[in-house]
Amino acid sequence: VQLQASGGGLVQAGGSLRLSCAASGRTTSNNGMAWFRQAPGKERVFVAGINWKGANTYYADSVKGRVTISRDNAVNTVYLQMNSLKPEDTAVYSCAASRYSVASSSVQDYTYWGHGTQVTVSS
Repeated sequence: VQLQASGGGLVQAGGSLRLSCAASGRTTSNNGMAWFRQAPGKERVFVAGINWKGANTYYADSVKGRVTISRDNAVNTVYLQMNSLKPEDTAVYSCAASRYSVASSSVQDYTYWGHGTQVTVSS
């Protein structure tokens, strides 16, 4: 499975971005999917996850209420809508496919990773 993230960019604080993660090679419709982010000099951290059917979603406390994860299994794509962006949201955002059908916040549960897309929020 190859995962390609896109949609990042430079935005002012309070703005919005929509990230996309397109999977190719095989379907990810049976996989839990998630977005992680990594800021310079910091560890990769969980942002949001979604189970294989899309019925259950999970969010880090730092983004809850500002971010929505969704998926369209028909086109093998996962989305991350980010609103009310803050400078501390600046990071490289990567999508990942879990070895399980449910998402989790643990990096170790994810088998496939995309290269990531840069999100920069200016103050």
